[in-house]
Amino acid sequence: MRVSAGILAVLALLASAASVSAEERMRLAWAGVSPTNSPIWTIQDRKLLQKQGVNPEIIAISASPTVLQALLAGEIDAASISVTTLTSSRLAGADTVMILGVVPTFVDHIVSVAGITRVEQLKGKVGGVNRLGSTSDLGLRLALRKLGIEPDKDAKILPVGGNPERFAALSKGLVQFTIMPEPFVRQAENLGFRNLFNIGSLNIPFWWNGILTREAIAKTKRPLLMKLVRAMVEAIHILKTDKEYAKAMFAKNLGITDPEGLERAYRDYSSVFPETPYPVPEGVKTMLDDMAPRNPKAAAADPKVFVDLTFVKELEDSGFIRQLYKR
Repeated sequence: MRVSAGILAVLALLASAASVSAEERMRLAWAGVSPTNSPIWTIQDRKLLQKQGVNPEIIAISASPTVLQALLAGEIDAASISVTTLTSSRLAGADTVMILGVVPTFVDHIVSVAGITRVEQLKGKVGGVNRLGSTSDLGLRLALRKLGIEPDKDAKILPVGGNPERFAALSKGLVQFTIMPEPFVRQAENLGFRNLFNIGSLNIPFWWNGILTREAIAKTKRPLLMKLVRAMVEAIHILKTDKEYAKAMFAKNLGITDPEGLERAYRDYSSVFPETPYPVPEGVKTMLDDMAPRNPKAAAADPKVFVDLTFVKELEDSGFIRQLYKR
């Protein structure tokens, strides 16, 4: 009887070891504490990759350039970052590619000091962004042009840092307007600033956030990346259809509890998260068009080569997305 028990114990240990060794591993990084990354938070919270037999290491990194370095060095398999990183790296010769689109436009607002009540009054004023060349910088410049204000000619733009630094710059009068998403716009109003204009209403095609990998990884680890795409689609579905859960994720990761701010953030993001998140090239073209006057490579580039639609297509063809949304 003792021998049988010993054999059973050994067999159990072997089975456990085999299960661990068979489990796939994935390293996924994200940058930017904003609701754009809430699908990643949901994957982590709901263990959506573990459900598919993947043991993920999900890493928060402070800046997109660092995420890119990790991706190019082979330290991570995929990243949740914007098209600015995709275009700059690929034009420099990297094999980066977007396999899934998360936020297809700017979900931002122009916030100003209280004395500015109309967009035209931004002429002659100073705006603040995170860094020159960042997503916030491009979003503000594109929006101003659409609104008839030429950046650097009609208005000056300064790099001042993240949202806390932008609030401080507004308070000190260093800048008179800036760009930020909800729920931070609600915070701005509570501080006496004005929600001047909703940039999202312009519907500028731009991949503010998406899943990037490298073509080499897409070839060698396609089944693993397909599991990530499936998890992202499921996470987006959860965020779009479960308002209270989405707001709880925003509150937990942003450190914000204001009910009105969380409600606004849910409204803005749930409406733009795509059910079928094809990384369409239009969101890349906007970036290339902006770079073209300064970069001949961008002027000559085909936006289609920056994206791979086959991952989302494969998932859509399987019926998974249709079943999620019960269409």
